[in-house]
Amino acid sequence: MNKVSVITLARGRAEHLVNVVHGLNRQTMLPTELIIGAMQDEPYHLPETSFPVRQIHVAGEALPLAAARNAAAASATGDILIFLDIDCIPSPDLVADYAGHASGFDGLLMGEVLYLPRAATQGDWSCEGFEGIAEKHSDRRGPPSHGIEMCADYRCFWSLNFAMQARTFQRSGGFDERYVGYGGEDTDYGKTLSMAGIAIAWAKGARAYHQYHPHHMPPVHHVESVVRNAQLFEAKWGYRTMGHWLHAFRLMDLIDDAPGRPIRILRTPDQDDLALTGQQSHQPYANTATILRLLEARQKQAAQTPTVATAAA
Repeated sequence: MNKVSVITLARGRAEHLVNVVHGLNRQTMLPTELIIGAMQDEPYHLPETSFPVRQIHVAGEALPLAAARNAAAASATGDILIFLDIDCIPSPDLVADYAGHASGFDGLLMGEVLYLPRAATQGDWSCEGFEGIAEKHSDRRGPPSHGIEMCADYRCFWSLNFAMQARTFQRSGGFDERYVGYGGEDTDYGKTLSMAGIAIAWAKGARAYHQYHPHHMPPVHHVESVVRNAQLFEAKWGYRTMGHWLHAFRLMDLIDDAPGRPIRILRTPDQDDLALTGQQSHQPYANTATILRLLEARQKQAAQTPTVATAAA
């Protein structure tokens, strides 16, 4: 039987991580180990488990997400690696589903993700209780009806819930550790896999429940790292990524991203920007597409509004 290592990255959000551990304790097939890429100095205090838990310290003031994934994967002993974000509670069959799919698939598998409303994990919770309240992300396609289905667009890769054979991850070279902070490292890794001829596929099952936390989409609170990582991607591959976020930033007059020259940050996001992009308490997730439609409508209205000349006194 294949050994399965679960990997997660952590900074803060201790309650989210505790819920992930509870979810792993309830698996129909227990993992061989849980490895936490801890991007903070203090270790986490976690519930008891019947499998080993190791916390690997990864230094870096800015979020070193790529480096943390690589470090955790390098220390894993499993034949199959499952990567779960700290806010993703695994359904009881997640480990078993991935183990079944990945044992004969030399590529990257993306499991299902549903989003939980606020307060869904307060008190005693169960994945069965999530069934009627969790929502699918409107910008993500659903899983295949069964088995696995090839994904032809590497840009669909999100790192919040995926798995692959350890040897395939090693062959890929891992994530590019020059990406720090928020944004870009996922798309870069998807592009790397595509160029290496390593398949990406959607998987039926392997469901995770994304825990509610306030967020901004587009991520104006990470504008500096998004800009830096977009330019790193362009230097590496010849074009920019995160175009929908950059487009929103441009409409908000946060950046100048004219082609052929470096992106310039024009100003720091203010409270109005944060209020516009912030996830509302009734929303299970924040959505860039919704904000883009609003910004584009405002731009169109402004273009159609005639300018009134002021008569000279």
